[in-house]
Amino acid sequence: MRAGARGYVLKVAPPFEILKVVRAVAAGEAHFGPEVARRLMDFFSGPSPASAQDTFPELTSREIEILDLMAQGHTNAKIAARLYLSPKTVGNHISHIFTKLQVADRAHAIIRAREAGLGKEDT
Repeated sequence: MRAGARGYVLKVAPPFEILKVVRAVAAGEAHFGPEVARRLMDFFSGPSPASAQDTFPELTSREIEILDLMAQGHTNAKIAARLYLSPKTVGNHISHIFTKLQVADRAHAIIRAREAGLGKEDT
């Protein structure tokens, strides 16, 4: 679905079901067989994802805030201006984040942040 699929049917499905799915998708509808629908229901009815604080209990709320802004692509200077901090303070927080997450650089910290759901642009 993330790749754009709008329909799914098992290859062992009867021909009439395959034709039904092809027609539905061609008409702009989405159609997923009962097996996939069951999995989707399980996925969406499952527990909600952990909060950033749960995912990174070692980080302070300020460090999570800075990590989130880093994952959004902001520079240290922009983070400092946005949070009314000095660039040196932001740099210190980032150093602590690297140490606590046991990552070597900004790129690895951002990967960890995005895997945890951080870095989404503010709306």
